[in-house]
Amino acid sequence: MGLTAKLATVIVLFCFAAAAVVSGAQNLKTIHHEYSSFNDSAYFFSIFEVEGSAEISNGAFQVTPESASNAFDFYNKSGRVLLPQPFKLWDGDINSNSNRVASFNTSFLVNLFRLGSSETPGEGLTFVIAPDKDLPPGSQGQYLGLTNSTTDGNSSNQLVAVELDTFKEDFDPDDNHIGLNINSVRSNKTVSLSRLGIVIAPPVAKFYNVWIQYDGVNKIIDVYIAEQAEKEGATPPRPSSPVLTSHLDLRDVINQNSYFGFSASTGTSRQLNCVLRWNLTVEYFPEEKHPWLKIVLGAGVPALVLLLMGAVWLGCYLRKKQLGRSGPNITGALKSLPGTAREFHFKDLKKATNNFDSKNKLGQGGFGVVYRGWLSTENLEVAVKWFSRESIKGQDDFLSELTIINRLRHKHLVRLLGWCHKNGKLLLVYDYMPKGSLDQHLFGSADREPLSWILRYKIISGVASALHYLHNEYDQTVVHRDLKASNIMLDADFNARLGDFGLARALDNEKTSYAEAEGVLMGTVGYIAPECFHTSKATQHSDVYAFGAVLMEVVCGQRPGTKIAGFHLLVDWVWSLYREGRLLEAVDERLGGDYVVEEAERTLLLGLACSHPIASERPKTQAIVQIISGSVPPPYVPPFKPAFVWPAMVPMGAEGMSQATSLDTNSITTSQFASEWTQQCLSRESYIAYTTDNSLV
Repeated sequence: MGLTAKLATVIVLFCFAAAAVVSGAQNLKTIHHEYSSFNDSAYFFSIFEVEGSAEISNGAFQVTPESASNAFDFYNKSGRVLLPQPFKLWDGDINSNSNRVASFNTSFLVNLFRLGSSETPGEGLTFVIAPDKDLPPGSQGQYLGLTNSTTDGNSSNQLVAVELDTFKEDFDPDDNHIGLNINSVRSNKTVSLSRLGIVIAPPVAKFYNVWIQYDGVNKIIDVYIAEQAEKEGATPPRPSSPVLTSHLDLRDVINQNSYFGFSASTGTSRQLNCVLRWNLTVEYFPEEKHPWLKIVLGAGVPALVLLLMGAVWLGCYLRKKQLGRSGPNITGALKSLPGTAREFHFKDLKKATNNFDSKNKLGQGGFGVVYRGWLSTENLEVAVKWFSRESIKGQDDFLSELTIINRLRHKHLVRLLGWCHKNGKLLLVYDYMPKGSLDQHLFGSADREPLSWILRYKIISGVASALHYLHNEYDQTVVHRDLKASNIMLDADFNARLGDFGLARALDNEKTSYAEAEGVLMGTVGYIAPECFHTSKATQHSDVYAFGAVLMEVVCGQRPGTKIAGFHLLVDWVWSLYREGRLLEAVDERLGGDYVVEEAERTLLLGLACSHPIASERPKTQAIVQIISGSVPPPYVPPFKPAFVWPAMVPMGAEGMSQATSLDTNSITTSQFASEWTQQCLSRESYIAYTTDNSLV
């Protein structure tokens, strides 16, 4: 079909839409979501909005941290899991006489479990209807991920929640009730469950089905609850009578377009807040067509003909202009990418960064500059990465980065918000990370307060979780290829967010490597795995090696490429201290002894294990996560650093093969570093080779 015919078809369709608007009122539409399990965490991360401390793991929404993988960090947390699309729940404008309100019903299976029979559970979980997807800061503890001490009770919150409350605050009737909350955690109506023989968070795991039905005609909300004997069992029939019923006119409370989902929090007490199944049916109003369509319809055939001719001319002109400036493929490729990233207008990004003022520059690498920006219309702070036009492969790298991160969803990855391409300018827009990079906190100005041990351990845990997701939980294996402290960003709460995927590659079933022309490898001293100098390829193993360098960097407060005590690399110095039984002397002196000895020793041993010269001997990311959480002990580390064996002598495996390059301006080439590497091998005792019976060669 030619361009003229396509545009004519579009205009005709617009006219039919306008006719529908003029001819009568809108009809309600119905949508149904049914999720019988959440076992494919990577998939569900891509289709749900996961905020704060929430995660999707072990076949459930873990709306607050799941203790098995976060045993050190689950107090005073809050999180949300929401459907990403809003629903229009009432018709007309706020001042109209329309009384039409949508209806919905939902059911879900929950497990709210105190982690010890003697522990006090806390705080609770809610089913929430919210005006936006953002988790309020400070919403932990009594605020259930809904509000905070400043906003609680404000009508501007525009939210309704049904709470399963397990902790008694001063304003609660008890620690085991269902409540209806409107713009506040102080329930408008509560019903104690103790009289029904139901304990929401018992000392032994129990599963409860909850049903919530809202009648938009009669403005009534009903809540039902019943125990389910087994997690995998069939859903029991809904009880005949609700435990809570109340009049509720959503039109008086919520935003016209609102989101459905769950929120939860923990305080000084902890519990699991798990949602294992979820069904939702919403009878909602479709968005109205724009009023100008009525004008188009009434203008008659002559106006339509003129519009058609103008549209054809404009379409041809814009197409020629686009082809002349950037080629036929880039914009089409961007718009056809899977995922939810949006297109930003260049003028908006220009305004947000004050015309890309150097004062707003956050950092610069080999492929571009990152600026801080403020989108005033959205009240949103962002980071804008402008790819350098001098980069020979700028468009390819841009598309590579966007293709991979567009569908990645993990709370410890920097979130991509969108993209912009205009007149050859290539830009990506990310969440702004107010605490900067890990590198800045470890090696910033001397007057900066040293990063505490608690935060350091929290950060490495987050990075480990992100790396495990990239290697094992996403639908393709992703090799980051540039893992280092400057690419680990920190949000307002010092949660780690792994970023800068300009070098990353996703591997499908048919590909085992991505080779660059001339086989030139670039990297940052101390982070490069030894096999990369011979293969010019990066793998999951080399990502683990780089993570080991980060571990020692965080504990020691020294860069991996630092020459220290006569050693050329930090890892060799740490290995020598370990051999001499003085491992803890490697801990950053700036901590002044204020650290957890067991965690520091565990982290250093894990760092050495990840730095094993033979790639296949390094731990997998699943084991890394378990070691950091303390659920399994660190692996055995030999007192002498093993000899590097050429990759040809040790099968590397096919997985994750990809060539590495770097954005770091301090990078060095393969030949330069290989020479230095060889000199180290010949000069340091840590490179002494052993035969199979451990006799010296």
